[in-house]
This record gives sequence, C-alpha cells and structure tokens, in this order.
Amino acid sequence: MTEAPLLILYTGGTFGMVESPRGLVPGGDIARRIQQALTGLPPARQASLPSFEVREAATPIDSSAATPLDWQSLARELADAYAEQRYAGFVVIHGTDTLAWTASSLAYQLQGIDRPVVVTGSQKPLEADDSDALANLEAALRFAALPALQEIAVCFAGKLLRGVRTRKWDTHAVDGFASPNYPLLGEMVAGQAILYAARGLDDQQRGLPRFELTNDGGSRESPVARIALWPGLSTRLLERWLLDDGIHAGLLEVWGSGNIPDDPALLEVLARASGEGKLLAAISQCPHGPVAIGTYAAGQGLLDAGVMSGDAMTPEAAITKLVHLLAQPLSEAERRQRFLTSLVGER
Repeated sequence: MTEAPLLILYTGGTFGMVESPRGLVPGGDIARRIQQALTGLPPARQASLPSFEVREAATPIDSSAATPLDWQSLARELADAYAEQRYAGFVVIHGTDTLAWTASSLAYQLQGIDRPVVVTGSQKPLEADDSDALANLEAALRFAALPALQEIAVCFAGKLLRGVRTRKWDTHAVDGFASPNYPLLGEMVAGQAILYAARGLDDQQRGLPRFELTNDGGSRESPVARIALWPGLSTRLLERWLLDDGIHAGLLEVWGSGNIPDDPALLEVLARASGEGKLLAAISQCPHGPVAIGTYAAGQGLLDAGVMSGDAMTPEAAITKLVHLLAQPLSEAERRQRFLTSLVGER
C-alpha cells in the first residue's frame, strides 16, 4: 500500500471557511483550494508529498453542529473507503471545536484499524493571512503516509497526538490541542514526520480490523449526561438529569482524585440511576492525573453507588465511549467491563 494514495475527507470547519455577511461559514470547492494552497510550498516539499484524493462532504458543517449521528456517518464512510483497499491512509479535515470528540468516537468505532487515520483542522481559514491550515494539512499528509501508524490520531501544530487522548486546549493559539495524560505519538522535525513507534497501538491491534460500527441509524441526541459538580449542586437537578428516561449513562466530573459531597440524598440519586441499569462513570475535573475513587472517605459514596472509575480519560473519550457502548448489543455487565478496559489506549 506504500504507493497507494491517501484519501482526504473534508467535513467542514474553520479550515475551509469563507467570509459571509454573517461571518465565517463553511466553504466548498476544497479540492481545488487545497491544490492551490500547496503550490505555496517549496518545490522540493511539494514533490515529496504523498499523492492523495479529496472527497468533500455534501454539506460541510461548523463542527459545533456535529452530533453522534455525524460521528457514525463519518466512521461508516471511512470503513467503506478502507474496504475499497485503494488507500494507504486517511486524513479527516474537521472543525476544531469538536475535533477531539470526533477523533475519540472514530477510535472506538474503528478499533483494530491497521492504517493511519489522521484528523486535523486549523485555527484560521486556508486562505487567511498567517493561516495554520496549510502547515497542519502538510503534516497530516506526511503522518498519514506512515504504515507504522495504525490508529486514529490528531495532527496539529506539528504534533501528532492519540485521538482518544486529545483535548482542545486553546481557543485561538496555533498550538491549540494537548494530550494531558499521554505523550506525543510523533512530531514534525526539520520537515520530516517522526513517529515514536513504541507509543503506538500497532502491537495491540495486530490482525484483521474489528470495526464496531452500528447499524441502528444512530441519533442526533446523546443518551449520556455530562455533569460537572459544583459547590451547592442541587440534588433535585441531579435527579432530573440522571433519572430522565432518555438518559442511559452519566459522566460525573468530580473533584480532585475522586471526591463528591457527603450528601446522602445526592448519593441516593446516583444509586437509583445505577440501579436502573444506567452506566455512571467519574473522572476528575483536573485535566492532569487520574481519579482514584475511594482514596478519600469523601469519594467512598461513588463506589457504593456503583459509579465506575474513568481513570485519566478525557471527558471527550469517556462520553464517546459510553455512547459507543450503549449502541452495541451488550448486556449491562459487558458494558461495564468494557468501559473499565482500555480498548484503544484511552485509559
């Protein structure tokens, strides 16, 4: 596959945006615009780029409008393109606002993939002054051409990060993404894509792909509630969120290494939700470090209520994992076991 082209899937986002009377909006004609932008590279760098094809979404979107249904559709498109056996790797151009969410969801849906899937975007549009779009695309193409990369990764500002460990870290800075609890998978060094292979998933995913795509049509609405604790959180509000019939899982963002208020009424709500078969998990509000539920007496109630530890997972990785598990034909016990297992290096 080393001589095969790469496939670029353009979904929208700032990368391809153009001016409108209401501000920046997703633009089209991206294949021509990419080719035009690449002519700005030095001739030697142009010549050394891997060959590629471009597919543009019928309706490019601002990534703030993305839903679980969009994650499912994109994963299906990648799986279908993979099945064609024509492409050495894939680049997904995506808006930065929910890029980490999409990358995380793709990681679960495309478990076992033996080819690179590199998600990228930009903080400024492709044709804007001082845009980071071309540099990000060039780096993504170079990483996507490396056969040793066998997972979903995010490429931004010359850094390659595990998709399921990535978070948007800055609203405007060129270096807008970070991987708080896992080292870089690679970096651009003197114009070369350097992969730190020992940090990759290839050894864990050897064998045929075991994609876990859903065929239920998907939903635009998430069945998972995300609740960040704050001092004085009302038990009544927690009950409305977690005991709603449309909610089947909840992610609690707790304090420190896994602490919550020692409030019997609050803990009773958690126990009731868990008793109804809803998957409850907890991560820390601190971006660095894992939760260790039960270390402090203030966190013991989480264990008693059946709340699972999310270890050092990002909120994006934890929620998309819960969404993914709920879409699979699994028992509650199997879903709990798989949440507590690292599937794609997320924990």
